[in-house]
Amino acid sequence: MSRRSALLLPRTALLVSVLLLATTPSLLQAQDVTTEVPSLRVFLDCDRSCDFDYFRQEVPVVDWVRDRQVADVHVLVTRQGTGGGGTEFQLLYLGRADLEGRTDTLTFVSRQAATEDEERVGLVRTFRVGLARYLALAGLAELVDLAVLETGGDRGPSAPADDPWNLWVFRASVSGEVEGESRTSSRSWNGSLSAGRTTRELKTDINIFSRYESDEFELDEDSTLTSVERFHSIRATSVWSLTPHWSVGGQTRFLSSTSQNTDFSVTAGPALEYSVYPYDEATRRQITALYQVGVRHLRYDEATLFGFLQETRPEHSLVISADFQQPWGELFLSLEGSHYLDDIEVHRVEFRSNLEFRIVQGLNLDIRGNVARIKDQIYVAGGDIPPEDILLERTELGTDFEYSVDVGLSFTFGSVFNNVVNPRMFGRND
Repeated sequence: MSRRSALLLPRTALLVSVLLLATTPSLLQAQDVTTEVPSLRVFLDCDRSCDFDYFRQEVPVVDWVRDRQVADVHVLVTRQGTGGGGTEFQLLYLGRADLEGRTDTLTFVSRQAATEDEERVGLVRTFRVGLARYLALAGLAELVDLAVLETGGDRGPSAPADDPWNLWVFRASVSGEVEGESRTSSRSWNGSLSAGRTTRELKTDINIFSRYESDEFELDEDSTLTSVERFHSIRATSVWSLTPHWSVGGQTRFLSSTSQNTDFSVTAGPALEYSVYPYDEATRRQITALYQVGVRHLRYDEATLFGFLQETRPEHSLVISADFQQPWGELFLSLEGSHYLDDIEVHRVEFRSNLEFRIVQGLNLDIRGNVARIKDQIYVAGGDIPPEDILLERTELGTDFEYSVDVGLSFTFGSVFNNVVNPRMFGRND
């Protein structure tokens, strides 16, 4: 089996599926009780996109363990969205202990309209295919049965498709909420619309978002306080692939926000990005540098601290980020710097981090935080801000910095095995 395996075979009509026998209990009972029964310990490293209970029910022939340190096979599952609105899952098999050094990668792609059940069925089927090799190496080949299913048609990736939408995918959503008490009431609504088209050569995204919220407070019999917040944005992006490491594109953004004292804002300009690792490895590791330059025109609701009702400023920014999803955990780091080209004193520098690290067996460290030096709030209104807008955080206040830190430890101990599924009373197992 090659390091990079493919599930779809071009110009063929065969789909290979691995059926793992569910007769393990009867096989084990036939063994002499004094004989050590071989087993394969598997650690599934996946986020909430994986239905772990379903994995355990459909693949009962292995010992599921809660820690990678005691596993024979560590399976890391990562995912990213596809241009057609589906999801591409990559399953990285990492042999451990006696299987150290053996690795495989399989890919499963779910369709845009796939239900959660269809997605988990396909993901488990792909998981079984990759698991077959490790069962055989562990001396458990008798638990594997290969079936060749006749599917008909051409399933090759280069097969032509009759697509009246020309690869465009659209999404729309709207929601509203109304709540109240005897002296307070609130109503809000959100709406979004997106359109995208993705090919290997060009990616185009258009996103529209709108939010409105109104709160009323009865202070006494004669007075009522009303606070309103609105936010509307449109973002259009096009990115061309140059090489496995370079991309070039452009972005246009429209914004209207009461919290930023902005009646209307438009920003446009080109961008260039370099990726240290090839983009094909982005689901597991990525280090990028993104440079953007553009012009921003702003029209304000009220005159700013500097006395402007509107202004046009050139700007540029550089974002360096790293994102890793590895067997030891997950790490995201980002450093962003930006300033207006006509005044370097009007700038912003921000650092963000997110670390989930397995220190030792059962002990995990979680650190999330960000810190920013802020000197670019040219939109802050010059007049007095009503106290209610400050208390409700409906208006941004002038500040030189902001920060947040979240640190946590989690420790799990006890049995390393996690084979049994029992969904009674309070739902399914974690």
